[in-house]
Amino acid sequence: MAGRKRCRIFCARASSNPSEGTTVRRRLIQTVLPLIFCLAPALATFLIAAALPRQARNFYLERLTPLDGLILGLGGALFGVQMLLAWTALQWRGRGFDERPDRWLSNLAQAAEWFPLLGLIGTVAGILQTFSSIKGPTPQAQIIQLYAPALTATGSGLFMALINILPIWVVLLGRDIIRSLGGETLP
Repeated sequence: MAGRKRCRIFCARASSNPSEGTTVRRRLIQTVLPLIFCLAPALATFLIAAALPRQARNFYLERLTPLDGLILGLGGALFGVQMLLAWTALQWRGRGFDERPDRWLSNLAQAAEWFPLLGLIGTVAGILQTFSSIKGPTPQAQIIQLYAPALTATGSGLFMALINILPIWVVLLGRDIIRSLGGETLP
């Protein structure tokens, strides 16, 4: 069966048959579009980081805590695994997409919901640390200065939650677009 398929593809390319354009189009849709869809979440991640006001981004980067490192490390690893699974899920296998990674993508996307909670734990810890360091009357400016780094954990958690919901979304949307461009009618 595989030999016939290769022969049909090769023979279609070698002939001046009108199906040649269809075969090339289908190959582009099935190979190039998954790559483009898999690059979109990484590009979105960099665009979000670049869109932050410079002063806020610098403040955040200067005050990263070990909890921020944990959140960013776990989130980055989860994102990487999801992107590999998304690439696999967007690959055309026989008469449809490879659906083996779907269950894992769904479970990992749900795991992304934990990042804001980790960030909130960091925020609460930062607030507790701020109030424990206040002894007696303290000017408001100093309280704000002590409190501000507690927000980095919230930012880390929200950022990781946001980028880790993108891969499953890309797979769902990408499959529909690929099917549509391939000439299939969508349900």
